Amino acid sequence: MDDSTKPIDDATPIDDISGLKLPRDKVYTLKEIYVYEANNIALATLKYLSATPSKKIAPFSYAWLLELHKEMLGDVWEWAAGRCRQVELTIGIKAYQIPMELKKLCDDIAFWQANKTFDIYETATRIHHRAVQIHPFLNGNGRWSRMLANIYLKQNGSMPVKWQEDLLSSVNPKRDAYIEALKLADSGDYTRLIEMHRITY
Repeated sequence: MDDSTKPIDDATPIDDISGLKLPRDKVYTLKEIYVYEANNIALATLKYLSATPSKKIAPFSYAWLLELHKEMLGDVWEWAAGRCRQVELTIGIKAYQIPMELKKLCDDIAFWQANKTFDIYETATRIHHRAVQIHPFLNGNGRWSRMLANIYLKQNGSMPVKWQEDLLSSVNPKRDAYIEALKLADSGDYTRLIEMHRITY
């Protein structure tokens, strides 16, 4: 469903490091790069989730959606962070549709909030799910989508979800349940994914 369904291979080296900002004097494995990414994401987590983020710093606008991804991964990847992909993936919508669908998501979030269409947990769930469906980036879509949901929850008076970010790992017992909840949401049943968003710190 998203990059959280991909297992980490401890040994496989990265072939294309053209956009990697890390020192070039060694060969990196996927797991090593994931650790660097996790450290970068921790900085964004501190910025947005250590206190209630204002609408000024987290406005859920089109530009901010891209900027958040850059903040999460920009210290590691130059070519991918904060930039919509230009290629097709096996997951996500067509590349040319991404800007339009991200803008539509922003409009929907504003509408849902103004009209109190859903409670905060369902709104966060729908943000998370739609972001995964769009899959706008080459890397980090799942982690970015979960961060979006958590920022929305924190901004609206709830604690963030304690996502286990080793959802990438095939040995994570919650991985299958998470993937199944996303698949059910694809068919319009958000129940399980909403339940996951109610399990906060």
